[in-house]
Amino acid sequence: MEQTENSRQETTIEESLKELYDIVEKLESREISLEESFTMYQKGMELLKQCSGKIDKVEKKMLKINEDGDLSEF
Repeated sequence: MEQTENSRQETTIEESLKELYDIVEKLESREISLEESFTMYQKGMELLKQCSGKIDKVEKKMLKINEDGDLSEF
């Protein structure tokens, strides 16, 4: 299970968002079973949590850069 978590951590935000988009499309297609849709929903929520964590990290880095006055590099 550790490998799965590590591989998820290595994915980019863009990759995770693409996977979320794919999940939403499948859920909207209504061609999957209730059980399968529940599993996909759970996976989507995990991806959403992961994306949110990554975005929070970037936001904290930006705030730190702003505090240090190094924002002019951007």
